[in-house]
Amino acid sequence: MKFIVSSSTLLKQLQQISGVINSNTVLPILEDFLFLIDKNELTVVATDLETVMRVKLEVEAKESGRICIPAKILMDSLKNLPDQPLTFHIDLNSYAVEITSDNGKYKVMGENPENFPKEPAADDTTSFTMSATGLVTAINKTLFAVSNDDLRPAMTGVFFEIAPESLTFVATDAHRLVKYVRTDVQCPQADTFIVPKKPLNLLKTALPDNDTQIKIAYSQNHFFVQHEGAQMICRLIDARFPDYKVVIPKDNPYRLTVVKSDFQNALKRVGVFANKSTNQVALSITGSELQLSAQDVDFSFEGNERMSCQYTGDDMQIAFNAKFLIEMLNAAEGDEISIDLATATKAGILRPSEKEENEDLLMLVMPLMLNN
Repeated sequence: MKFIVSSSTLLKQLQQISGVINSNTVLPILEDFLFLIDKNELTVVATDLETVMRVKLEVEAKESGRICIPAKILMDSLKNLPDQPLTFHIDLNSYAVEITSDNGKYKVMGENPENFPKEPAADDTTSFTMSATGLVTAINKTLFAVSNDDLRPAMTGVFFEIAPESLTFVATDAHRLVKYVRTDVQCPQADTFIVPKKPLNLLKTALPDNDTQIKIAYSQNHFFVQHEGAQMICRLIDARFPDYKVVIPKDNPYRLTVVKSDFQNALKRVGVFANKSTNQVALSITGSELQLSAQDVDFSFEGNERMSCQYTGDDMQIAFNAKFLIEMLNAAEGDEISIDLATATKAGILRPSEKEENEDLLMLVMPLMLNN
């Protein structure tokens, strides 16, 4: 069996799905791409047993067939080849693969495609469509707050809360929480599920950041995303997401408004002098002045800065993890950010001052104990 394909087209498509493959996998077959040739269409599949990604591309072929090809050596060779047509000669009996370029011939041993894991079927799914940019934005605004604690599996993914007229994405690691709502999505029914971090990271790079429509489907155990010739399937996290609504304070009476870039840069500068295990930066708010201070007692480091702000409420002092605040500010659009506060021990609520159309972003961060 043979087929002819452009080296740069093949590399571009393989790069979209190669992130699925783990380097230290138990089954050697999981280090391979599955190539499926059917007439003039090539489908390439990669999996780690939890997540499956597939892409389709045009090739020149007269026959149909399947073969598993080791991913790393194929990717490494394609990266070093200039754009040119490549001819793949495949012996379906011995699984030997010979790749011919303009000036060279390269041989690798493939594997039996029958040993490649079967992907889950899309049975009993509920589906809806949304814009690719809507999903990419939602992932970018929530993924940083996902927990890495495997002892709490529900928090190691993003919670999707589906309503007929909206789609809410929630992520938390118990120290901070992000809730992002899209109101430009119509869903057939109310539902909830948790999608793991890894497939969302892969989707972020595989999907285009434009208004093309993607199809999203889910079943009891799996999540499916389809965009043109690319598809991703992943297993959902089988756990119960904590009731995030009870954590969000309803009545934080004081409001601090600052220029986002100024606040972020001040946090970066002062945060250098904070204790490396807590990243604690104290905020002292008096009238229209905000003072940021950090210290690391072990090394006698200390940093202080003052900046102007708008504030309604009693003077107060509150401490936060500077790293968390910087990440949250990155996720917020607009020039200004408002932080709603109550006391030094209650959570702060961050919101962009200007609300984008069809979306709503709310971020919560727990304070740290002040070192007085």
